[in-house]
Amino acid sequence: MQGFYTLFYKEILRFWKVSFQTVAAPVLTAVLYLLIFSHVLEAHVEAYPGVRYTAFLIPGLAMMSMLQNAFANTSSSLIQSKLTGNIVFILLPPLSRLEFFLAYVLAAIVRGLVVGAGVLLFTSLFVLPELKHPLWVLAFALLGSGVLAVLGMIAGIWAEKFDQLAAFQNFIIVPLTFLSGVFYSIHSLPVFWLGVSHLNPVFYMIDGFRYGFFGVGDVSPWLSLSVVGSTFALLTLFTLHLLRTGYKLRH
Repeated sequence: MQGFYTLFYKEILRFWKVSFQTVAAPVLTAVLYLLIFSHVLEAHVEAYPGVRYTAFLIPGLAMMSMLQNAFANTSSSLIQSKLTGNIVFILLPPLSRLEFFLAYVLAAIVRGLVVGAGVLLFTSLFVLPELKHPLWVLAFALLGSGVLAVLGMIAGIWAEKFDQLAAFQNFIIVPLTFLSGVFYSIHSLPVFWLGVSHLNPVFYMIDGFRYGFFGVGDVSPWLSLSVVGSTFALLTLFTLHLLRTGYKLRH
Protein backbone atom coordinates (compact mmCIF):
# COMPACT_ATOMS: atom_id res chain seq x y z
CA MET A 1 0.00 0.00 0.00
CA GLN A 2 3.01 2.32 -0.24
CA GLY A 3 1.73 3.68 -3.54
CA PHE A 4 -1.63 4.44 -1.93
CA TYR A 5 -0.04 6.40 0.93
CA THR A 6 2.13 8.39 -1.47
CA LEU A 7 -0.74 9.30 -3.77
CA PHE A 8 -3.00 10.08 -0.81
CA TYR A 9 -0.34 12.38 0.69
CA LYS A 10 0.12 14.08 -2.69
CA GLU A 11 -3.62 14.73 -2.96
CA ILE A 12 -3.77 16.15 0.57
CA LEU A 13 -0.88 18.51 -0.18
CA ARG A 14 -2.49 19.51 -3.47
CA PHE A 15 -5.47 21.18 -1.81
CA TRP A 16 -3.74 22.19 1.43
CA LYS A 17 -1.06 24.22 -0.38
CA VAL A 18 -3.85 26.52 -1.61
CA SER A 19 -6.04 26.24 1.49
CA PHE A 20 -7.01 29.91 1.27
CA GLN A 21 -8.87 29.01 -1.92
CA THR A 22 -9.90 25.42 -1.19
CA VAL A 23 -10.88 25.76 2.48
CA ALA A 24 -11.23 29.40 3.54
CA ALA A 25 -13.26 30.51 0.50
CA PRO A 26 -16.00 27.84 0.87
CA VAL A 27 -16.28 28.60 4.59
CA LEU A 28 -16.73 32.30 3.84
CA THR A 29 -19.39 31.49 1.22
CA ALA A 30 -21.36 29.40 3.71
CA VAL A 31 -21.18 32.14 6.36
CA LEU A 32 -22.49 34.67 3.82
CA TYR A 33 -25.40 32.34 2.97
CA LEU A 34 -26.18 32.09 6.67
CA LEU A 35 -26.09 35.85 7.19
CA ILE A 36 -28.35 36.57 4.22
CA PHE A 37 -30.93 33.82 4.64
CA SER A 38 -31.15 34.03 8.42
CA HIS A 39 -31.59 37.80 8.28
CA VAL A 40 -34.38 37.56 5.71
CA LEU A 41 -36.24 34.43 6.92
CA GLU A 42 -35.49 34.04 10.63
CA ALA A 43 -38.78 35.62 11.72
CA HIS A 44 -40.89 33.99 8.97
CA VAL A 45 -39.85 30.33 8.79
CA GLU A 46 -39.92 27.52 11.35
CA ALA A 47 -38.80 24.31 9.67
CA TYR A 48 -38.97 22.17 12.82
CA PRO A 49 -41.02 22.96 15.95
CA GLY A 50 -38.88 24.75 18.51
CA VAL A 51 -35.84 25.03 16.21
CA ARG A 52 -34.75 28.47 15.06
CA TYR A 53 -34.37 28.83 11.31
CA THR A 54 -30.74 29.92 11.71
CA ALA A 55 -29.95 26.76 13.68
CA PHE A 56 -31.84 24.67 11.09
CA LEU A 57 -29.78 26.25 8.32
CA ILE A 58 -26.32 25.58 9.79
CA PRO A 59 -26.14 21.76 9.32
CA GLY A 60 -27.49 22.08 5.78
CA LEU A 61 -24.86 24.66 4.84
CA ALA A 62 -22.09 22.59 6.43
CA MET A 63 -23.16 19.46 4.54
CA MET A 64 -23.59 21.31 1.25
CA SER A 65 -20.07 22.73 1.60
CA MET A 66 -18.65 19.28 2.35
CA LEU A 67 -20.35 17.73 -0.66
CA GLN A 68 -19.36 20.42 -3.14
CA ASN A 69 -15.74 20.45 -2.01
CA ALA A 70 -15.41 16.67 -1.99
CA PHE A 71 -16.64 16.68 -5.59
CA ALA A 72 -14.32 19.52 -6.54
CA ASN A 73 -11.25 17.82 -5.10
CA THR A 74 -11.35 14.62 -7.13
CA SER A 75 -12.76 16.14 -10.31
CA SER A 76 -10.31 19.06 -10.48
CA SER A 77 -7.30 16.87 -9.65
CA LEU A 78 -8.06 14.35 -12.40
CA ILE A 79 -8.90 16.88 -15.11
CA GLN A 80 -5.78 18.92 -14.34
CA SER A 81 -3.62 15.81 -14.47
CA LYS A 82 -5.16 14.76 -17.77
CA LEU A 83 -4.80 18.17 -19.41
CA THR A 84 -1.22 18.76 -18.25
CA GLY A 85 -0.20 15.20 -19.09
CA ASN A 86 1.15 14.30 -15.67
CA ILE A 87 -1.54 11.62 -15.27
CA VAL A 88 1.00 9.31 -16.92
CA PHE A 89 3.18 9.46 -13.80
CA ILE A 90 0.25 8.09 -11.78
CA LEU A 91 -0.73 5.43 -14.31
CA LEU A 92 2.78 4.06 -14.96
CA PRO A 93 3.61 2.88 -11.41
CA PRO A 94 2.18 -0.52 -10.38
CA LEU A 95 -0.76 0.98 -8.49
CA SER A 96 -3.84 -1.19 -8.24
CA ARG A 97 -7.13 0.38 -9.20
CA LEU A 98 -8.23 0.09 -5.55
CA GLU A 99 -5.20 2.07 -4.35
CA PHE A 100 -5.86 4.68 -7.05
CA PHE A 101 -9.50 4.91 -6.06
CA LEU A 102 -8.95 5.05 -2.30
CA ALA A 103 -6.23 7.70 -2.47
CA TYR A 104 -8.37 10.14 -4.46
CA VAL A 105 -11.60 9.48 -2.59
CA LEU A 106 -10.14 9.60 0.93
CA ALA A 107 -8.26 12.83 0.19
CA ALA A 108 -11.50 14.38 -1.06
CA ILE A 109 -13.30 13.22 2.09
CA VAL A 110 -10.59 14.88 4.19
CA ARG A 111 -11.08 18.15 2.34
CA GLY A 112 -14.84 17.90 2.75
CA LEU A 113 -14.54 17.27 6.49
CA VAL A 114 -12.09 20.15 6.96
CA VAL A 115 -14.41 22.55 5.15
CA GLY A 116 -17.46 21.24 7.03
CA ALA A 117 -15.69 21.65 10.38
CA GLY A 118 -14.73 25.19 9.42
CA VAL A 119 -18.32 26.04 8.50
CA LEU A 120 -19.65 24.63 11.79
CA LEU A 121 -16.96 26.47 13.75
CA PHE A 122 -17.63 29.90 12.29
CA THR A 123 -21.41 29.63 12.04
CA SER A 124 -21.60 28.54 15.68
CA LEU A 125 -20.52 32.06 16.55
CA PHE A 126 -24.05 33.10 15.52
CA VAL A 127 -26.08 30.13 16.79
CA LEU A 128 -24.77 27.01 18.49
CA PRO A 129 -26.91 24.12 17.17
CA GLU A 130 -27.66 21.07 19.29
CA LEU A 131 -25.75 17.85 18.75
CA LYS A 132 -28.03 15.04 19.88
CA HIS A 133 -26.61 12.17 17.84
CA PRO A 134 -22.93 12.78 16.93
CA LEU A 135 -22.51 9.31 15.40
CA TRP A 136 -25.23 10.05 12.84
CA VAL A 137 -23.47 13.34 12.03
CA LEU A 138 -20.15 11.55 11.49
CA ALA A 139 -21.71 8.73 9.46
CA PHE A 140 -23.46 11.04 7.01
CA ALA A 141 -20.49 13.39 6.79
CA LEU A 142 -18.24 10.49 5.76
CA LEU A 143 -20.72 8.76 3.44
CA GLY A 144 -21.99 11.97 1.85
CA SER A 145 -18.49 13.25 1.17
CA GLY A 146 -17.59 9.81 -0.17
CA VAL A 147 -20.50 9.78 -2.63
CA LEU A 148 -19.60 13.20 -4.04
CA ALA A 149 -15.90 12.30 -4.11
CA VAL A 150 -16.71 9.26 -6.26
CA LEU A 151 -18.97 11.37 -8.49
CA GLY A 152 -16.05 13.77 -8.84
CA MET A 153 -13.85 10.90 -9.99
CA ILE A 154 -16.44 9.89 -12.57
CA ALA A 155 -16.69 13.47 -13.82
CA GLY A 156 -12.89 13.87 -13.91
CA ILE A 157 -12.46 10.61 -15.83
CA TRP A 158 -15.23 11.44 -18.29
CA ALA A 159 -14.43 15.11 -18.95
CA GLU A 160 -11.82 15.98 -21.56
CA LYS A 161 -11.78 19.72 -20.90
CA PHE A 162 -12.82 22.15 -18.20
CA ASP A 163 -16.00 23.11 -20.06
CA GLN A 164 -17.34 19.56 -19.77
CA LEU A 165 -16.44 19.41 -16.09
CA ALA A 166 -18.16 22.75 -15.47
CA ALA A 167 -21.28 21.48 -17.27
CA PHE A 168 -21.31 18.34 -15.08
CA GLN A 169 -21.05 20.47 -11.95
CA ASN A 170 -23.51 23.21 -12.99
CA PHE A 171 -26.22 20.96 -14.42
CA ILE A 172 -25.98 17.97 -12.07
CA ILE A 173 -24.16 18.69 -8.81
CA VAL A 174 -25.41 22.23 -8.11
CA PRO A 175 -29.12 21.44 -8.71
CA LEU A 176 -28.88 18.26 -6.62
CA THR A 177 -27.34 20.12 -3.68
CA PHE A 178 -29.47 23.26 -3.82
CA LEU A 179 -32.74 21.31 -4.24
CA SER A 180 -32.05 18.91 -1.39
CA GLY A 181 -33.58 20.77 1.55
CA VAL A 182 -30.55 22.83 2.55
CA PHE A 183 -32.64 25.98 2.96
CA TYR A 184 -36.07 24.46 3.70
CA SER A 185 -37.93 21.40 4.93
CA ILE A 186 -39.25 19.43 1.96
CA HIS A 187 -42.63 19.08 3.72
CA SER A 188 -43.22 22.73 2.88
CA LEU A 189 -43.23 21.82 -0.84
CA PRO A 190 -46.23 20.96 -3.04
CA VAL A 191 -46.98 17.26 -3.43
CA PHE A 192 -45.30 16.93 -6.84
CA TRP A 193 -42.02 18.52 -5.74
CA LEU A 194 -42.14 16.59 -2.48
CA GLY A 195 -42.12 13.38 -4.52
CA VAL A 196 -39.30 14.66 -6.73
CA SER A 197 -37.23 15.52 -3.64
CA HIS A 198 -37.45 11.90 -2.48
CA LEU A 199 -35.69 10.87 -5.70
CA ASN A 200 -32.71 13.09 -4.90
CA PRO A 201 -30.00 11.13 -3.00
CA VAL A 202 -28.45 14.38 -1.73
CA PHE A 203 -31.68 15.08 0.17
CA TYR A 204 -31.04 11.96 2.28
CA MET A 205 -27.49 13.11 3.01
CA ILE A 206 -28.69 16.52 4.19
CA ASP A 207 -31.63 15.16 6.16
CA GLY A 208 -29.63 12.42 7.87
CA PHE A 209 -26.86 14.85 8.77
CA ARG A 210 -29.40 17.32 10.17
CA TYR A 211 -31.07 14.54 12.16
CA GLY A 212 -27.82 14.07 14.03
CA PHE A 213 -28.09 17.62 15.34
CA PHE A 214 -31.77 17.93 16.22
CA GLY A 215 -33.01 14.34 16.53
CA VAL A 216 -35.74 15.08 13.98
CA GLY A 217 -35.83 14.88 10.21
CA ASP A 218 -38.15 14.68 7.22
CA VAL A 219 -37.56 10.92 6.87
CA SER A 220 -36.13 8.14 9.05
CA PRO A 221 -32.33 8.31 9.44
CA TRP A 222 -32.16 4.58 8.73
CA LEU A 223 -33.85 5.13 5.37
CA SER A 224 -31.41 7.94 4.66
CA LEU A 225 -28.47 5.76 5.64
CA SER A 226 -29.62 2.92 3.38
CA VAL A 227 -30.10 5.24 0.39
CA VAL A 228 -26.76 7.00 0.83
CA GLY A 229 -24.91 3.74 1.52
CA SER A 230 -26.43 2.05 -1.53
CA THR A 231 -25.59 5.05 -3.72
CA PHE A 232 -21.99 4.98 -2.52
CA ALA A 233 -21.68 1.24 -3.18
CA LEU A 234 -23.12 1.46 -6.70
CA LEU A 235 -20.99 4.44 -7.68
CA THR A 236 -17.90 2.76 -6.25
CA LEU A 237 -18.46 -0.38 -8.33
CA PHE A 238 -19.03 1.73 -11.46
CA THR A 239 -15.88 3.78 -10.87
CA LEU A 240 -13.74 0.70 -10.25
CA HIS A 241 -15.06 -0.67 -13.54
CA LEU A 242 -13.99 2.54 -15.32
CA LEU A 243 -10.53 2.26 -13.75
CA ARG A 244 -10.26 -1.42 -14.72
CA THR A 245 -11.10 -0.70 -18.35
CA GLY A 246 -8.90 2.42 -18.48
CA TYR A 247 -11.77 4.49 -19.87
CA LYS A 248 -10.37 7.88 -21.00
CA LEU A 249 -7.29 7.33 -18.85
CA ARG A 250 -5.27 4.60 -20.55
CA HIS A 251 -7.21 4.62 -23.81
